[in-house]
Amino acid sequence: MTEAPLPRQADHSWWLEEALAQDPGTPCPPLSTEIEADVVIVGGGYTGLWTAHFLKERDPGIEIVVLDQDVCGGGPSGRNGGFVNALWEELPYLVQTLGEEPALRTARIAERSIPALGAWCERHGVDAWFTPNGQLGVATSASQDGAWRETLDVARRLGEADDRLVELSDEEVSELCRSPVFRAGILTARTATLQPARLVRALRRVVLEQGVRIFEGSPVRRFRGGPPAEADTLGGRVRAPRALLAAGAWASQWRRFRRTILPRGSYIVMTEPAPEKLTEIGWTGGEGIYDFRTALHYLRTTPDGRIAFGAASPRAGLGAGLGPRLMYDPVSIRRLIRDLHRMFPSFADVPLDCAWGGPIDVTALHLPFFGTLGKGNVHYGLGFTGGGVGPCHMAGRVLSGLILDARDEYTSLPLIGLEPKPFPPEPLLSPGAFLTHEAIVRKDEAEDEGRKTNPVVDFAARLPRRLGYRIGP
Repeated sequence: MTEAPLPRQADHSWWLEEALAQDPGTPCPPLSTEIEADVVIVGGGYTGLWTAHFLKERDPGIEIVVLDQDVCGGGPSGRNGGFVNALWEELPYLVQTLGEEPALRTARIAERSIPALGAWCERHGVDAWFTPNGQLGVATSASQDGAWRETLDVARRLGEADDRLVELSDEEVSELCRSPVFRAGILTARTATLQPARLVRALRRVVLEQGVRIFEGSPVRRFRGGPPAEADTLGGRVRAPRALLAAGAWASQWRRFRRTILPRGSYIVMTEPAPEKLTEIGWTGGEGIYDFRTALHYLRTTPDGRIAFGAASPRAGLGAGLGPRLMYDPVSIRRLIRDLHRMFPSFADVPLDCAWGGPIDVTALHLPFFGTLGKGNVHYGLGFTGGGVGPCHMAGRVLSGLILDARDEYTSLPLIGLEPKPFPPEPLLSPGAFLTHEAIVRKDEAEDEGRKTNPVVDFAARLPRRLGYRIGP
């Protein structure tokens, strides 16, 4: 039987296509000369732009240059699923890593970013489809039943669960969205969804209005910490006493982060509009939904009635992790289409508009980390592991404070100076990452179908946990 044709590859993402059609923005040509600034920021995604924004709020006269290899939002900030979280889902990890009081302080501060994003959009006249209706985690196989209990138990023990995490029966889940594979689950109430590219492009507009200089199409070919820091592009150079590295998964190409960040592919397929079918299954509240597979599915709707359906992929590793297949991988996309139709059979006859992929900057601890390099003038914020829409807003406050030597509750967060557990060196890392992630996906698929996992596959999928990494079942 001939396989159905794959959907077209989106230009970066459907989100960015839609956002640019609404407003292409002021042109920001590549850097073509040598310039000086007070701060040079490498990376024009959420982390870099929020930092620039908050630097200007703290010190309106500061001169900032942002360099992006593509267009602002061309990386993960414009490709992700648009889920706005705090760090409550990582509460057990936070407690294990930081201790109870620092973990709670970190999660509470991160949570502020969710309503702050909605307020920022309102204040700046931005329609980023901000929908604060919560996110629904559901079990989609017997193996996932109760997968949320550790997080819920820790939150309850610390007195933080009551109005944040609400356990739902299968009947209560079906009141929010009906699927033949949905079982019981949990609602994370103080969360939201939004159109990620509309947000990052609006942030680009606002920082330009604040006087920040942005140069797109300007990949950094050489960086020296100095001081002063120097960032060389194909056409020019920026020299500044202070610098920020905010390049996400691409930071893995720098020696300092080569073993602390593992690029991993994540892919999304977007349906054509079918609002009547969403009404049939009762999914009309705009909640984001995810399951508890290890390589989890994440899905949400759009105002015109589409489903964006995504998942992490075995495409991982440093050797090939940032190549073209990370942006569009036929094997991963076919898996997504099959899983979409298994979850929602009524969408089997709904055409698919497009598909795309992008890199996640995975860390061994599943936690972001911040710090300072060299002689104290080069800062970084990395490792959001696919959940950065909300925490990157917090990161902007953290990093702007670090750059200006501020002393406040953001610059005292325990994530600052957190040293990530290193991944194995090459040549073990790239093939090892691919094989273990492939095993994880195959184990997930066997459990989806109610089959017993092959013992070799099961062993490989569980191996990262046995080695102390918070990856895998």
